[in-house]
Amino acid sequence: MLEYVKQILDQKGPDVFCIGPDDSLYDALKLMADNNIGALVVKEGEHLIGILSERDYARGFNSCGQSCLDIKVRNVMSKEIYVAKPETTIKEAMAIVTETRCRHLPVIKNDELIGLVSIGDLVKAIIDEKDFVIKQMEKYIKGEL
Repeated sequence: MLEYVKQILDQKGPDVFCIGPDDSLYDALKLMADNNIGALVVKEGEHLIGILSERDYARGFNSCGQSCLDIKVRNVMSKEIYVAKPETTIKEAMAIVTETRCRHLPVIKNDELIGLVSIGDLVKAIIDEKDFVIKQMEKYIKGEL
């Protein structure tokens, strides 16, 4: 059973795709498409300064029209960043994404980016936990425990 964000990262791995704020939106979207991911962490040097998601692109499209792919990531990225720590519980992380309506949480340890969890990762962990409890209860009822 998973209880902490660290355990999700242990299962999915620490890979985080990053892009710079002055890279083009085209480059960002290509990186997302090539890696089948929905968001990129935006870093300036080693500093996390934003997140760019498919949602950010969709919302920013109205303001930039046809030239959208040429604009810089910094012009459409989300600048308000919510983070988790490895020891953040899955329930706490789910509360963060629910309250803030964000879909991705960078995971920070000692001021260093060590991973990224999505709302999908959190929902899967919660469903897996519930499935485990149900199976244990079924075994108990059948007298198998």
